[in-house]
Amino acid sequence: MIALALETTTDRLSVAARWTRPGEPLREAARDFDGARMHAARLFPLVGAVLDELGITLQEVDVLALADGPGSFTGLRVGAAAAKALVRACPRLALWTASTLLVRAAGVMPPHGARVLVVTSALRGELYAATYRLDLPNTVETLRPPAVALPEALQREAPDLLVADAPDRLVDRLGDLLAVPLIRGVPARPSALALAGLIGVAGGAEPIPDRDRWEPFYGRPAEAQARWETQHGRPLPDSPPRAP
Repeated sequence: MIALALETTTDRLSVAARWTRPGEPLREAARDFDGARMHAARLFPLVGAVLDELGITLQEVDVLALADGPGSFTGLRVGAAAAKALVRACPRLALWTASTLLVRAAGVMPPHGARVLVVTSALRGELYAATYRLDLPNTVETLRPPAVALPEALQREAPDLLVADAPDRLVDRLGDLLAVPLIRGVPARPSALALAGLIGVAGGAEPIPDRDRWEPFYGRPAEAQARWETQHGRPLPDSPPRAP
């Protein structure tokens, strides 16, 4: 199987390709680019670079995987638009997605069976949070699905490991409440290689059957939309889905 993975939910754009064949060594290629609001310009050149490194073409790729949020609204839109364009250009491509919080948890390579709490900034003093039990490369169990939360609301999670990419004051508050090993900052960022490794894992990445109607999980409206809705006292038409 040849998989292409895209991670566009943060300021770091990440693209990877993974080629697995029975009885042969795993082959992987990855490229990253750091820079806010540059994803649209850099995404397809990075896709070309990882495919060229493995000596394959887009027409040979079997699965396209995308981290589908929560995260940067603009990054999610770029990733979703690119994924839909690719699967329309190559109808044989299967589209799979996984929460960027799960991608972060998988990327730190936790011990088998570890309960991992992942938090990222949701702005306004809040966090996006999810808890997973990971036994990679075998299974993933979602114990707490991604949602918006305050640090104090997470103190009963009892994780074995905390993965955090959020303002220091929020991470410090949560770290004091939980008193568990903490991975923060750059090592806690999601990677396309970690996403590719979740394809085919029970409870990991999931296939999207209706690719035209699929939308990423934004977690909450964009800040500009939130301000408009607050000012006018009503939601905009076709608002993206809210967090559960």
